[in-house]
Amino acid sequence: MAGGRALGRRFGWLWAAYAVSSYGTGFGFGAFPLIAVLVLESGPTQVAALAAAGRAVGAVVAVPLGPWVEFRRKRPVMVAMDLIRFAALMSVPAAFALGRLTFSQLLVVSVVVAAADIAFKSASGAYLKALVPREDLLIANGRFESTTWTATAVGPPLGGAAIAVFGPVTTVVADAVSYLLSALGIRAIGGREPLPSRTVTPRLRARDLLEGWRHILAHPTLRPLFLNSIVVNGLIMASGPLLAVLLLDRLGFAPWQYGLVFAAPCVGGLVGSRLAHRLVARFGQHKVLLTAGTLRACWPLGLAFVQPGVPGIVLVIAVQLGLVTCCGVFNPVLATCRLDHTDPDRVARTLSAWSVSSSAAIAALTAVWGLLAAITSARTAIAVAGVLLLTTPLLLPRRENAPRNTGKRAASRT
Repeated sequence: MAGGRALGRRFGWLWAAYAVSSYGTGFGFGAFPLIAVLVLESGPTQVAALAAAGRAVGAVVAVPLGPWVEFRRKRPVMVAMDLIRFAALMSVPAAFALGRLTFSQLLVVSVVVAAADIAFKSASGAYLKALVPREDLLIANGRFESTTWTATAVGPPLGGAAIAVFGPVTTVVADAVSYLLSALGIRAIGGREPLPSRTVTPRLRARDLLEGWRHILAHPTLRPLFLNSIVVNGLIMASGPLLAVLLLDRLGFAPWQYGLVFAAPCVGGLVGSRLAHRLVARFGQHKVLLTAGTLRACWPLGLAFVQPGVPGIVLVIAVQLGLVTCCGVFNPVLATCRLDHTDPDRVARTLSAWSVSSSAAIAALTAVWGLLAAITSARTAIAVAGVLLLTTPLLLPRRENAPRNTGKRAASRT
């Protein structure tokens, strides 16, 4: 079976590092808003600002990191980003223990972690392209995707229980330690990583900063996928806080019910990620992207019709299951398509530009949808997002284009 193919010891260490940090992130999901509310007694405006500003400022800080990562060995960069996230997160329980934790510190830590996340993703994508043969990239990305959804299903409920028993900063410590373990796993990969073609960058040029966006926007396949991705992710993420208000406040869902309706559907992400390779082998990459990308846009509108009680729980689980399953198929195929259509010497800048744009779009749309909900209602704002999502398949590429960089790839493989 192709999905069970062994990808080697070095990929095994990379996957293990990814898994431990994913479970740490899942375990620590929602920790900062909880700390802001329970420890610092912050109001809704401050909590929303923490979520939006951390993403937005982190994205701005990460802009010069793309070209910086591009011209350096990727494994040391990944280890450095893990250690930076470990140190930043550990500062929170340290300050809490000393009675000196402030909202400003949470904001700074969220910015640092967001910027380091973007740099890590750009470095890891470039490293994966060099580590794994092209024909195995989808299998590798599918394994990462299945790990993400498993961690999302298991981590938050366990994290919530840990907070209830051990206190609000417990999950932050666990999340921080997961990055330390990830750094050790990446360090254990071993092997010799070749030097990038340009190792000295006395100063960053405007061309270096913009190269990722230039490549994406000039490419006939990546451009529509990029536009579709940032709009879809932005609208889905912008609806998240409003859905929490609708379910927990307006409809009276208990916290365990709220956790259930988001944890249970993650099984769909695991199934979808396992099916992605088989579907591409049978129908082709372009058709799978078009179909899964279209289907995932059809589900969120149903959330505007949720009602109290068991019928509401069933509806949310059904909608989320459909959405997450489609995302589980789409995401690893998209990740593989990006690598297929990007030359090795610009992968880090391309992935960085993509992540920066996505984070900025999520932050902006979250702020706009918060304002829309204040003017109308949470249900109305969720409905508007759902209607707009129905139009997003128009942004998907209509034609298939062969990868341009297959001839250059072998030179970059370790």
